[in-house]
Amino acid sequence: MKIIILAAGIGSRLGNPFPKPLTPLKDGESIMAKQLNHISKYFDINDVTTVVGFKKDLIMERFPEVNYVYNPFFDQTNTSKSLLQALKKHRGNSILWLNGDVVFDEKLLSVLLDDIEKNNSFIAVNTLSVADEEVKYTLKDGFVNELSKEVKNALGEAVGINFISSKDLDIFISQLEKCNANDYFEKGLENGIADDNLKVKAIDISKYNCIEVDFEEDLMNANKIV
Repeated sequence: MKIIILAAGIGSRLGNPFPKPLTPLKDGESIMAKQLNHISKYFDINDVTTVVGFKKDLIMERFPEVNYVYNPFFDQTNTSKSLLQALKKHRGNSILWLNGDVVFDEKLLSVLLDDIEKNNSFIAVNTLSVADEEVKYTLKDGFVNELSKEVKNALGEAVGINFISSKDLDIFISQLEKCNANDYFEKGLENGIADDNLKVKAIDISKYNCIEVDFEEDLMNANKIV
């Protein structure tokens, strides 16, 4: 299994002059440093690839121990294309990937281990919140059916931590290639579900803290859990 961190974006909503994954938390660690520390408790840090773009050297100099893929179009594309670049480097593998701005409890990863071991594609979800600006989901026959910010009557939110099995990877890559430049990667999953009968589970991680830091309020809430 390989692990991908998406860290190419400008993060303009937070307004930092540096990449959002380098945002310091109140305990002194940056968001990405905390992610890597958590990941290293369960997985091999050498299996981590980070997609960089905006001020990439700041991240690469801070974390020389991980591998990197550069998205030169970071200011013109969304997460579908950043993820696609990294996935193409790891064909034949299963992939755990996460957004580079997610602050979460270390033990959250333990909930995912069983399905990773069984090679089941999944999204991690919070069933206790359904915010308008977040990616939401519905289920059909026990698997994800709809997955976007526009979902109505949603069951919860995707938290930005996901897994694609090795058997599903080629389908996912093909769907990401069809996505528009400004699409989120969730569009590739949703289209794979609709077009290719991709089976994606929703793993409930609601009992653990998990916050995607988009705005100053998110950062304040993230600092309450570190």
